[in-house]
Amino acid sequence: MRHSIAFISLLFPVLASAIVTSSGDVVGHPAIGLPAVTEYLGIPFARAPIGELRFAPPVAFDSAATFNATTFSAACPYISSTATIAFPNKTANFDRIVGAFLGAGGLVGEDCLTLNVWAKTVPMTSRRPVMVFFYGGRFALGGTNNPFYTGQHLAGSEDVVVVTVNYRTNIFGFSGAPSTSHQNVGILDQRLALEWVRNNAAAFGGDASRIIMFGQSAGGASVDYHAFAFRDDPIAAGLISHSGTAFSLVQNTAEVSAQHWNNAAVAAGCGSEEDEEAVLACMRGLDFTAILTAGASVVSAGNPALLPTPPFQPTVDNVTVFADYTALAAAGTFAKLPYLLGSLDNEAGFYRIRAFTANLNITNAQWDTFNLEAFTCATAHSAIARAAQGIPTWRYRYFGDWDNLRLFPGSGAYHGSDLEMVFGTGKAVSGEEDGVVEQEVSESMRGAWGAFARDPKAGLTKFGWPVYDPQRATLVRLAFKDEAQVSFVNPSVFDEPCAGLGGSLAEAQGAF
Repeated sequence: MRHSIAFISLLFPVLASAIVTSSGDVVGHPAIGLPAVTEYLGIPFARAPIGELRFAPPVAFDSAATFNATTFSAACPYISSTATIAFPNKTANFDRIVGAFLGAGGLVGEDCLTLNVWAKTVPMTSRRPVMVFFYGGRFALGGTNNPFYTGQHLAGSEDVVVVTVNYRTNIFGFSGAPSTSHQNVGILDQRLALEWVRNNAAAFGGDASRIIMFGQSAGGASVDYHAFAFRDDPIAAGLISHSGTAFSLVQNTAEVSAQHWNNAAVAAGCGSEEDEEAVLACMRGLDFTAILTAGASVVSAGNPALLPTPPFQPTVDNVTVFADYTALAAAGTFAKLPYLLGSLDNEAGFYRIRAFTANLNITNAQWDTFNLEAFTCATAHSAIARAAQGIPTWRYRYFGDWDNLRLFPGSGAYHGSDLEMVFGTGKAVSGEEDGVVEQEVSESMRGAWGAFARDPKAGLTKFGWPVYDPQRATLVRLAFKDEAQVSFVNPSVFDEPCAGLGGSLAEAQGAF
């Protein structure tokens, strides 16, 4: 059980003083390799979503007991791949990097709704901003025990409190079950974690009025979802989206999601839609591994042009996820929060691996459209909508292609490869030392993210970045030509083809 960790004194001889939280008195330890930062791992913010709580909104966890927060909890259930990919011309670090990014071999279980906190141990002159991160994974997989986004380096260099959050994905987080009260409980997991952070930030030296919500890929889209769904009480003071916004994917309709749920229920031996309550009760009584297997057998409705789309993903309920983000954005129907968002120069560098494993023949022209639809144009759309409302907005494009993080010749700045820069985890991910310029870029990006966290409205302006204007040279180029120097360019250099696409996501659905 996560509350009973044996031989803690042998593994971690130096424990931090207990922090009083709503989840109990939490005891952490110095971060490995960075003792100036204390880490608190696997803190429960919600009760285990089992029995009647499976497929249901999360219920807050509270306790007066002491909790040894010294190990990560299990990730919420997902199917992990440990197979080695025979990708042509792959680098020596390919398997390690791709395996880490996809959570290969990770421990999973339903007692998973936990979060992790990193904070410096030195005395404070003032309370620190709090940065809360949501992982990606196409709403199909993911967990916080991942070398890409451990928080000690960001917390240490920028003197911010860093929080990473486990939330339910796939059929457990986005079941589509018509008899449940909420379709998108994975989003509600994120929301409850934010509420926990707001209530407990001060215990870790954090400033509850300066919570920054950030995420990558599906996590970046989640950040944008929160801005629309909780616009009157967003909790956050600023938003950051890496490679994903509400415009990056087409959400399931309730009818499509119900079809996927019913197909999974039949595969699991729980019948079909004739008795929805009985089906739900049956699915709640199965072992979670049986449900994962049944969910994996379901094929998405429709025929995506490129990559398969996960069947269990956000469903339009017009409460947490909406049908027409274009109309909502045009009307300014979102939380008016400062926004930092961006995409990478070759997002498809990662997705080419998925196409290879699925034996799909995709042309370079199709990949170019894929990059545009899911990332460049979706990011542009979100940035333009915020700028039109006079909201402080900054937009970046990342170009880094480093020796230790390269996947294959030409992989370039592929999907997810900016995370090591912001979290300072390049060596942890690749197993090799970062290059000198790579380190400089990482330090600069952490500095920018920290500046935004400290002052979401003006911190990046003071840092030297121009506020986004789609008509001026305000797109920030990071690691352009693998150089540390930041430069600025007119967004039209990359966005010009977007107008001709008309908001289409036909080629991009498999990205999420």
